[in-house]
Amino acid sequence: MAEPAIVVHDLHKEFVLPQHKMTSLKQVFVNLGRKNSKKRQKVLDGINFTINKGEFVGIVGRNGSGKSTLLKILAGVYAPTVGSVTVHGSLTPFIELGVGFNPELSGRDNVFLNGALLGFSHKEMEAMYDDIVSFAELGDFMEQKLKNYSSGMQVRLAFSIAVRAKSDILLLDEVLAVGDAAFQQKCFNYFEELKAAKQTVVFVSHDMGAIKDFCDRALLIQNGEVTAIGSPDRIANKYNLLNFAINEDAAYSLDTSDRWGTGDAAVTGVQTLRGPDRAKTFFPGEEMTIQVEAEFRNDIEQPVVGLVIKSAEGLRVMATNTRYKQVATKTFKGGEKAVLEARIKNIFADGRYTISPFVSDMTGKLYYDWIEGAAWFDVAENKATDGVVMPDHKLSLRKV
Repeated sequence: MAEPAIVVHDLHKEFVLPQHKMTSLKQVFVNLGRKNSKKRQKVLDGINFTINKGEFVGIVGRNGSGKSTLLKILAGVYAPTVGSVTVHGSLTPFIELGVGFNPELSGRDNVFLNGALLGFSHKEMEAMYDDIVSFAELGDFMEQKLKNYSSGMQVRLAFSIAVRAKSDILLLDEVLAVGDAAFQQKCFNYFEELKAAKQTVVFVSHDMGAIKDFCDRALLIQNGEVTAIGSPDRIANKYNLLNFAINEDAAYSLDTSDRWGTGDAAVTGVQTLRGPDRAKTFFPGEEMTIQVEAEFRNDIEQPVVGLVIKSAEGLRVMATNTRYKQVATKTFKGGEKAVLEARIKNIFADGRYTISPFVSDMTGKLYYDWIEGAAWFDVAENKATDGVVMPDHKLSLRKV
């Protein structure tokens, strides 16, 4: 039976903000006796969730949604206005770059200072010091003052200290946002170790690839409320729709502005899915499913149902149908329906693609319905290419 690591119950957080900011002595005297009105800003509004021991849980949401405030409450930096947070076990937060650092001290001194804030003794930090410096790759800079470090160097040092804290729960807030590519890969390798060791991790990120790769579950915060909890794939899709200000129902509605055919059959729906869940953004190498729903208005013998995928520039990237793939079709009577399902490995390059579904006769000369650009999907985080596909391949170069 799952044991809870963090239980959040009916969590609310408000900040009281003064309406008039007095920044000079003159303003203080001018406004003497005048009551400074205050405004209450609600940041979190009735948050409820449980994270079990050994789970790697992602928290996603747009900027200003309340993610960082939630993490600071979990870390004990803020107290909730209403509600409760129960933490079972020790917890190490890595929630803000530079917290606990003194820019006038050297990198070495900051290691011991930050370690003390995390509860380590001087002797314990001495034992870990070489590993911290090696992980951060800052051996040549440890005697320099921290104010001379770049932001990337600071995050590497802070993260290297935090991961040495052998606590039960680790809170990570955008740790990958500043580091370079090599450091990010090191973080990814470390995340793999955490996942394999069943470490409890709460991970806030805008990187949906990382959320999908490492998290067991994810939750989406919008305007201070948890609007969805579930599989990382489903939450990443909802986040992407939200981030691009796309209404989910509108995203899956048909665009019928360019439609033609005899009308003896009609395409009634197109869906793009990742597993059982609807999705609009797909990542390299994963399988995507496109479903085309059709309704027959009159009796049609052996209709062909298919789809064409085009790039944003209008280039035909792929076409498939029941005749190409030798999928047997029967005679459909008026009023009957059918669903075509195409499972495709994503080798498309980054960008937006349109789907044009159709129903035709066996000759491909008579179209009962064709909807040009009826639906769309996005591909993200694939390798750079000048083409429209990126099939798995290898290159070698040898001198001759």
